[in-house]
Amino acid sequence: MAEAVGFSSMDELVEATVPKPIKRGPMSLPGKFHEGLTESQMIDHMKYLAAKNKIAKSYIGMGYYNTIVPPVILRNIMENPGWYTQYTPYQAEIAQGRLESLLNYQTMVAELTGLPMSNASLLDEGTAAAEAMGMCLNIGSRKRPKFLIASNCHPQTIDVCVTRADGLGMTASIVDPDKFEFSKDVCGVLVQYPATDGSITDYASLVSSAHANGVKVVVATDLLALTCLKPPGEIGADMAVGSAQRFGVPLGYGGPHAAFLATSQEYKRMMPGRIIGVSVDANGKPALRMALQTREQHIRRDKATSNICTAQALLANMSAMYAVYHGPEGLKAIADRVHGLATVFSEGVKKLGYQVGSDPFFDTVKVSASNASSLAETAAKEGINLRVLDANTVTVAFDETITLEDVDNLFKVFAKGKQVNFTAESLAPYAGSSLPKEMVRESAYLTHPIFNSYHSEHELLRYLHRIQAKDLSLVHSMIPLGSCTMKLNATVEMMPVTFPEFANIHPFAPLDQTGGYQEMFKNLGDFLCEITGFDSVSLQPNAGAAGEYTGLMVIRAYQKAKGEGHRNVCIIPVSAHGTNPASAAMCGMKIVSIGTDANGNVDIAELKQAAEANKDKLSALMVTYPSTHGVYEDGIDDICDIIHKNGGQVYMDGANMNAQVGLTSPGFIGADVCHLNLHKTFCIPHGGGGPGMGPIGVKKHLTPFLPSHPVVSTGGIPPSSEKAQPLGTISAAPWGSALILPISYTYIAMMGSEGLTSASKLAILNANYMAKRLEDHYRILFRGKNGTCAHEFIVDLRAFKATANIEPEDVAKRLIDYGFHAPTMSWPVHGTLMIEPTESESKAELDRFCDAMISIREEIRAIENGTCNAADNVLKGAPHSASMVLSDKWNKPYSRKLAAYPATWVESSKFWPSTGRVDNVYGDRNLVCTLINGDAAPAEERVATA
Repeated sequence: MAEAVGFSSMDELVEATVPKPIKRGPMSLPGKFHEGLTESQMIDHMKYLAAKNKIAKSYIGMGYYNTIVPPVILRNIMENPGWYTQYTPYQAEIAQGRLESLLNYQTMVAELTGLPMSNASLLDEGTAAAEAMGMCLNIGSRKRPKFLIASNCHPQTIDVCVTRADGLGMTASIVDPDKFEFSKDVCGVLVQYPATDGSITDYASLVSSAHANGVKVVVATDLLALTCLKPPGEIGADMAVGSAQRFGVPLGYGGPHAAFLATSQEYKRMMPGRIIGVSVDANGKPALRMALQTREQHIRRDKATSNICTAQALLANMSAMYAVYHGPEGLKAIADRVHGLATVFSEGVKKLGYQVGSDPFFDTVKVSASNASSLAETAAKEGINLRVLDANTVTVAFDETITLEDVDNLFKVFAKGKQVNFTAESLAPYAGSSLPKEMVRESAYLTHPIFNSYHSEHELLRYLHRIQAKDLSLVHSMIPLGSCTMKLNATVEMMPVTFPEFANIHPFAPLDQTGGYQEMFKNLGDFLCEITGFDSVSLQPNAGAAGEYTGLMVIRAYQKAKGEGHRNVCIIPVSAHGTNPASAAMCGMKIVSIGTDANGNVDIAELKQAAEANKDKLSALMVTYPSTHGVYEDGIDDICDIIHKNGGQVYMDGANMNAQVGLTSPGFIGADVCHLNLHKTFCIPHGGGGPGMGPIGVKKHLTPFLPSHPVVSTGGIPPSSEKAQPLGTISAAPWGSALILPISYTYIAMMGSEGLTSASKLAILNANYMAKRLEDHYRILFRGKNGTCAHEFIVDLRAFKATANIEPEDVAKRLIDYGFHAPTMSWPVHGTLMIEPTESESKAELDRFCDAMISIREEIRAIENGTCNAADNVLKGAPHSASMVLSDKWNKPYSRKLAAYPATWVESSKFWPSTGRVDNVYGDRNLVCTLINGDAAPAEERVATA
């Protein structure tokens, strides 16, 4: 392969590609990890770590609950590469399965919250509340910068909102909800329903007062409770946010979990996150797609609705299937049982002489107890975790895993050694509902047949596999997306995720119960510091875009501490990652955009001029390296020097770390902070659009400013010797989506220092090999000074518009007929495809994709020379579904065989798109984002009934 590119070896190619001034010395991971562990050694090591975590019965609540993950969902979604290796459904024709599941999720959320529209998931409840706060600001045209947060919201939600408000230039005030004052500068309020102490308040009058003063109301809520309680939409709330975690997703020490945001159609273009909508395909058949994509940050840049592009699609699919499996009656039965256990406990502790809260409750009972901490410590010794609300109050939150025997064990703890002369079972017949009639839900929910058809395991199994078969994933073929790095997610890396000792830990469990997690965090921190050249990392950001935001907020906090809070200018080259401008805008920064030269490199002269012109206000540069143009720029070290000389800090986007690991590093190059997309370089699977993790690495001077947490204190790994001055709280859980960190940890530990370096070299080799094979057929847009590219490259298709009326979308859809997902389309350069093969793919797979692209070029040439019809040809007609090809009518000027079987390998293993080309415009003009009740038609038709 190297010889085909023009070099005698892979090392010679790498030597010619990576600029000499930024080449690092050999990497050295600590101890036994330097050489790398075998797979069997890794499994033993993870079992050793798992054994250091102690699973307790957690009654902590605060938005996190133990749940029973139905095994049919655990095995067939969470542990199934056909679901967890899918890409975000930008190519709708080969994503109809997960689009259907996500539409189910949106419908579930919309109907349970009583609001007409939901997104397809957000990162966690705290950040969803912060997104809603930002919506309130935008609805008021940013003229009402104050936001009121009820003091009885979850503490992590409060802190995330306060941090986010600071960056947005808002004031978030924590107020007793009975004392809200709706002044003219208030844009919105946030209330918790049920509250963090378990109490339930009827907010109808509060909503009326708020609306009378032009104030929007956001309700943070619980989906299981809403099967019993009057939903937010019915009391007039403008938005509802929360987490779907307790719908069949493990605790996982804090994540990943699917959050939600529901609202009215009026605010659809202001909503963050992704929205799945109903449309039609080229044949007029119902089809699904991601709607309103023009809101996304790589399109709108600094004017985007949010920078949070990473949804939690895999977890949303699990929660949606949990609702499909149980149905409305099953969910209500679970809710009634949870509430019943809480009322039994309430009656029992009263008998033991305790006072309980006077407010109605659903699953969380507030108990007055002198020396609450002592009681909690006693409970912990018995393997029971209680929440200490204050010095004289504990709360006890119930979930579907709790039994009557567990309640009896609680009575023993609260009896403090005295005899308990009753049992939970004996109290059960006398424990009635605590919910007042006026707050009990009477409206129906989940009435669509999809939620009422698959309640046996056999039926759900078939449904899962039926819709899985509609989706192309890494189990079928390579997904060569530039800047997304869709690589192998090795089975051994995935195994620890479902170890109970990792999966069933509450995020606020006492630290002495989480020794395995803490050891893994420390080791992973050491790994990432060695890889990046930084002094400390924070594991809290739970998405790449959240990492960008965190990195800039660290810089902002550092500059404020130096008395330079006025620095607010962020320079962003057009070759930087597309999410960067939105992240800078969320931090209140003024963005100065600079261009690139003819070779795709940052225009250093323009950058220097911009830095010097703004030197008194310069806060940061956001730069991606190698650039999104797929080039290692020679002047990157000079670029860092220019920024530092003008008083700024360098933020490096970690999207392209796959070309850095072991060869160079952000810290060595001169960056001050960098986020790492663990779902890109470090093998966390994409999950159909999430989960991800976006830890940041920082230089020593920034370490004291890394985020902390109000419930479990965090900071840098390793910690700073200086006094901590944390920027605030970034995500709802202390260590973000901790459950998926074992994936990256095992990847690094098994690869070892040399293996990680080899991976980077192979990524470069594979990209250059493909570029060489394709250069005689397509123009390769940018290359480095020695004629090579980095780990990705851009194919220019712009000329074909004039010669054959062919757009990049036509090539992308035709690739589906060859069994491939398209590369990144029309980004970062309009009219192009950006290809990233990754190090995981074999030469045979690379050749197969190149053969497909070359064959498509010949199909374009046939249009150019007049052999094929310019308006009706295999590219314009692509993709070709089975129903199209097998139809009685075939009026195309090309054969069915050419349409469906354009290459020999397709004949032996055909992946059929389940729909023709989807009409994007129709879907946006006729926006439908929930299931509509139809007749008893097959599920495939019912999904799109509109």
